[in-house]
Amino acid sequence: MIAIRKSNQRGHANHGWLDSYHTFSFAAYYDPKHMGFGPLRVINEDRVSPGKGFGSHGHEDMEILTYVLSGALAHKDSMGNVETLYANDLQRMSAGSGIVHSEFNGSHTEAVHFLQIWLEPAANGLTPSYQQLSLTEDQKLGKLVLVASPEGGGPLTIHQDARVLIGQVEAGQELQYELRAGGKAWVHVIRGAAAVSGEPLASGDAAAVTGEPLVTLTGIDANTEVLIFDLA
Repeated sequence: MIAIRKSNQRGHANHGWLDSYHTFSFAAYYDPKHMGFGPLRVINEDRVSPGKGFGSHGHEDMEILTYVLSGALAHKDSMGNVETLYANDLQRMSAGSGIVHSEFNGSHTEAVHFLQIWLEPAANGLTPSYQQLSLTEDQKLGKLVLVASPEGGGPLTIHQDARVLIGQVEAGQELQYELRAGGKAWVHVIRGAAAVSGEPLASGDAAAVTGEPLVTLTGIDANTEVLIFDLA
């Protein structure tokens, strides 16, 4: 079964300096029908104005992935990490027993566009930790790249039985991903357009895939990028 979640069905908040779309209930946006999907709790698509950002704030017991789509995102946290992420950079923080961090647009002239993703961990009270990964366009083109998985399985470690993949599918080309027995997937189109198991989706659209053996992606637009969450 495939259930479609269109981009314009997401929650939306525009604070002037921050323009944010919420796939699932977040902050002032509340929809009891869209509280998450399995352990996947948040997909926020954020655009932050030059020189603006989120001041120091805390998190606990959450696996947080940040994927920069364009611009520069300056990060600082209580673990001592001070980094600037650019397009195609990913960051993973396990908040565990508690972390404090800030995120600001690292440019005074250009907006920063990124996805922030939260997954609930399999256990609470873990020791906080941090990882970062840089992808290239060539790495993603025509394939699905495993970017995060449980310990030992992928470049970024998340403390949950989930696998996160990013890929680009060209117009008229097809990619397939085999789901685990009894598993399910959330497919989010980052940019472009693709048919997900026959259902056409555009930028910001998503599909919940359950009870299917495969996720099939067929490119509609050139340079289409997708994000797949393989969930137990």
